[in-house]
Amino acid sequence: MPAQRLRMGRPVAFGLQRVFDIAQVEVFDTIAAAEPVWRMLEQYGAWSTPFQRFDFLNAWQNSIGAAEGSSPFIIIASNADRRPLVLLPLVVERANGLQTLRFMGGKHATFNMMVADPAYAARMTEQDLATMFDAVRDRGVDLLAFERQPEQWHGIANPMMMLPTQASVNECPLLRIAENSEPADRISNSFRRRLRGKERKLQALPGYRHYIARTDSEIERLLGTFFRIKPIRMAQQKLPDVFAEPGAADFIRDACFARLSPEKRAIEIHALESDDDVLAIFAGVADGHRFSMMFNTYTLSDSAKYSPGLILLRNVIDHYAEAGYTSIDLGMGNDEYKRLFCKDFEQIRDSFIPLSALGKLGAIAQSSVAHTKRAIKQNSMLADVVQKIRSTLRR
Repeated sequence: MPAQRLRMGRPVAFGLQRVFDIAQVEVFDTIAAAEPVWRMLEQYGAWSTPFQRFDFLNAWQNSIGAAEGSSPFIIIASNADRRPLVLLPLVVERANGLQTLRFMGGKHATFNMMVADPAYAARMTEQDLATMFDAVRDRGVDLLAFERQPEQWHGIANPMMMLPTQASVNECPLLRIAENSEPADRISNSFRRRLRGKERKLQALPGYRHYIARTDSEIERLLGTFFRIKPIRMAQQKLPDVFAEPGAADFIRDACFARLSPEKRAIEIHALESDDDVLAIFAGVADGHRFSMMFNTYTLSDSAKYSPGLILLRNVIDHYAEAGYTSIDLGMGNDEYKRLFCKDFEQIRDSFIPLSALGKLGAIAQSSVAHTKRAIKQNSMLADVVQKIRSTLRR
């Protein structure tokens, strides 16, 4: 359906002011209606993370978003010439009488950001944000709950950091890769030697190889293996299987099959395997600068004792480093294997902005819950206690 025009900003006349000032703000309540502008921004080098690509979030909305009852609420701000400057890929959730705006992608998007003209993003002001969100007030929204926002992306400060923020619940381990780095600069020689020693056992397997799934048949076979193994691995760790939630498997499949180009998919799957066994799987999103891990698993066979997951991760790191990437992140959480490879953290922030009296209560509640969760995550003793309680409740 057509967009609903919400509010016009101040008129602009000439020069840079005309190019960059917001003159129109629109909201689209279907993802298809926003697709032409979204794809145009992507075509001309939009500033965003790979988690905000149309193909990625379209797959999410049509599966998980629909299952959860989330409705698209996509904000597009344009200048006087109707040139789009920024797109906010949001959904509205209705619960307990509260209308909350969140980023599309849910827990499957490590980072949440706008999709913007990079020159505009670099010069946005608090007034620009106010112009966009003033329009939101006319739609009865109570709360803006913007979680897991990076402080910067590819050298441009995130304009959303001009809003009140707090540290996100989890941290995101990050490996920075210097230009023309040597392998030992990325992973130490001693660690590489340890992995090579383990890998020699695997290299004896017939057909041992590392590759990226390019064909539909390769993707289908690897996803079949992933969805068979992952629930078992999650149960062994006494963790809930997030991929069993409504719509999750469909989302992963659709995003893995979605083509960005003849060779590139919205989610790339790396595999380490032999002729008889898929030894490890490591999948994520990539944009030419950053590779972000989304999901992984490893074999249930005896070959697991040779650390195929770590070997595959080494291969993934070397692959993207040699392709000129400047960073790799391993998703939220401070798991031990992530610390083996990552020495830094991506700084990420949350914002809980009330737009109504009811929204004030919701903001206080959600902010407090996030603070509490972060405090627990930062305290290993408390985290162990919580994990034991959860494990007991799931029995």
